[in-house]
Order: sequence, then structure tokens, then C-alpha cells
Amino acid sequence: MISISIVSHGQGQLVRQILQDLSLLLESASAEVFLTLNVSEDLPFSAADFEYPLTIIRNSLPRGFGANHNAAFQRATGEWFCVMNPDIRILQNPFPVLIKEASRLGGAVIAPAVLTMDGRIEDSIRHFPTLPSLAGKMAGLGDGRYSFHLDDETFVADWVGGMFMLLRSESFACVGGFDEAFFLYYEDVDLCMRLGLAGQQVLACPKTQAFHNARRTSRHNLQFMRWHARSMMRYFWKYALRSPRAVRAS
Repeated sequence: MISISIVSHGQGQLVRQILQDLSLLLESASAEVFLTLNVSEDLPFSAADFEYPLTIIRNSLPRGFGANHNAAFQRATGEWFCVMNPDIRILQNPFPVLIKEASRLGGAVIAPAVLTMDGRIEDSIRHFPTLPSLAGKMAGLGDGRYSFHLDDETFVADWVGGMFMLLRSESFACVGGFDEAFFLYYEDVDLCMRLGLAGQQVLACPKTQAFHNARRTSRHNLQFMRWHARSMMRYFWKYALRSPRAVRAS
């Protein structure tokens, strides 16, 4: 059983698209979906429109990324827990390949290659950020992404983006889920860091792909920029010079 958590911020039309994708790809007995409405919205569908179990959670007040997915996890019954953005699109079922690869390699979390809608590889699989790497990014010297080709073998990565990540429920619970002190941004980096520090592997699987219909409007929103800056500062304050690679080498 796979438990899938999706959070909507007034994105009902996008949510309907990914739920329809899942309806075409998943057997009703193999998945349950939790849809959290983080703001009040009227949905253009009902839970009964889909063959798989769909639980709709309506928040009285907006919550952060981690808090919403942690709350969904408390209701989840699956061996696997998938965190997925509402702007993800799936053309082929990625879960059999992801589960097979995670089981073969003993990964705690695995993610597909994420592509833009026109087929370009996004920067969803990256090395952990450092102060020098951030300076390099600002100077146009790279954004820390791994270089790979579609259909490459599954490999160990530092962190994978929270727009689509598949976790072993046991591993997610063992590290306490997402750190809810990160309201938005860096929750995925922090989770992968804690999994790595606990000796568990983060995997990237280019053998299967998902598409990201990102709007990117938050990049020009002052409040989102503040959240991003606060999360970045919290991350560097929390870990300083620690990293799974440094711990293993010590």
C-alpha cells in the first residue's frame, strides 16, 4: 500500500489533474490519497469521483509544508508514504520502479527524475547546500544539481526535492517526519540530512520520471522570499558544518 499526501493552496484544478493521473495508473487496492486543503476552496470534484480511497482534510488555519504532510502521515496506513505537489503530472506509473529500486538498494527515500512540461530535467536532485555553494550559485557557477541522463542507474544523492519523494513509512517515522519549524522551504533538505545522519540512504531514480507544471509565482512574492531566507538561515544554524559525509568520515 502506498499512502500519497497532496496539499492544495487553492489549486483545485491542478489537484484534479494529478488525481485523474493517479486514477488511471493506480489500482484501487494499492493506494490511498490524502488531500489537505490548506486554505478554504471549493473543489471541482468529490472524493467519490475516484476509485481509490481519497480523504479530504480541510484546515481551519493554514499550516506549513511539513506540518500538513506530517498530519496526513498520522492517518496513513501504507508501507510507503509519498509526498507530492499538486502541480505534478504523471504519464506512467512510477511507483513499481521506485519501490523495486528502493528495496534493492535499501533506500529510505527515493525520487524520480522531475522534468519540466517541455521535457527538461529540473534541479530536484542536488548536493547539500553550503555557504560556498550558495555563493557560487549567486555568481552563476551552478545550482548544486547532480548531472545525469534519463534512464541512468539509480544513484545515492544528498537530497531530493519535496515536490515528489517516496519514503519508507518506517524510516519517515524513525526520524520524526518533517521538522515543522521550517514553515516553507528546506524541509526536504533537512529531512534528507537527518536520514543521512541516521545512516539511511537517499536515492534518485532517473529510470522513471514525473512532470512538474510549476508556476514559479512565489519567486516574486515578498512573503515567500522571507520564508525562504528564514528557512535557509535555520538550516545553516541547525547543521553548521555537519553533513552525513562528514559524519561518516569522522
